[in-house]
Amino acid sequence: MKPRILILIAFLSLISCKREQKNSSSQSVSISKLVRYEDQNNIFRLKSGNFTYDFKKNQIPFKKIIILNASMMGYISELNAENLVIGVSSPEYIYSERIHNLLLRGKIQNVGNEQKYDVEKIISLKPDAIFTNYIASFDNTYQLLKNNGIQVIFLDEYMEQKPLEKTAYIKLFGKLFGKDKQAESKYQDIEKNYNELKALALKSKEKPTILANEMYGSVWYLPGGKTSVANYIVDANGDYVLKNNSDEKAVTMSFEEVFAKSDDVKYWINAGNHMSKKEMLNMNPYYGKLNVFNKGKIYVLTGKAKEKANDFFESGVVRSDLVLKDYIKIFHPELLPDYQLTYMKELQ
Repeated sequence: MKPRILILIAFLSLISCKREQKNSSSQSVSISKLVRYEDQNNIFRLKSGNFTYDFKKNQIPFKKIIILNASMMGYISELNAENLVIGVSSPEYIYSERIHNLLLRGKIQNVGNEQKYDVEKIISLKPDAIFTNYIASFDNTYQLLKNNGIQVIFLDEYMEQKPLEKTAYIKLFGKLFGKDKQAESKYQDIEKNYNELKALALKSKEKPTILANEMYGSVWYLPGGKTSVANYIVDANGDYVLKNNSDEKAVTMSFEEVFAKSDDVKYWINAGNHMSKKEMLNMNPYYGKLNVFNKGKIYVLTGKAKEKANDFFESGVVRSDLVLKDYIKIFHPELLPDYQLTYMKELQ
């Protein structure tokens, strides 16, 4: 009996070991509520919003890609993966100097814009994948590309409201480009910087009241209380005028409604891309009634901008630590006496 029992135990142990080995080969990574990926055996599975993609091991890393949204270029640049890019749309909105140099040399092609993509050129380039935000009105174009064997990957990073989760997309790009270790290292560095800056902000004795964004026509589009802007303000130890709001999207208000909330506002951030306070006033004379316009400080997003391109919407998507550092410098300048703003600029 004993030999039989020993054989049975050995058999069960072998099965258990195989199961453990099988499970250990699976790695699931959650970027956010919207995006997660799993590397299991010979399949890499990506779930992004309502879309699921399965790639065989011989399909990745990608060697030739097309980027249709400038905001994704920040991840490409952070990973030094510009050499993988063979096509872009609307290059006038891209800030990266290296991408523009590759465009001039013909290494990267212009494949159209958000009104109309050059489908024939895209097909002729034979990319391994196209990265873009999902736009329902382009469904026919997406289907045409898929029918020609081109993989279209939808990533809506602009919908992420937690700064570090938006940064974490770099890990996904690293996986798809064969730069896993570099991407993980970059993310850890940014995460560490971000958390240290967040702790630094709490050392300030003041918590100034903050107003954000500006008016378009007769409507003021304020960031909702759970948007990325609101989260940055909280992490920079600021008191946002809509802190009790629970929206993850813009909240529309009239000037009168904003005026009623703005009496104690000390800093007005993300006030567009104006060149001066005089220009703002010419555009909207009502701004002159705000205390913050006359006695506070106003900051615009033009610290790294040239023509139609703005690096805040490119590298700033990845470098959440630098964006937070800018806000801390604005709200609590005494905490970062030697730091010069990266993406923001005070309006004179």
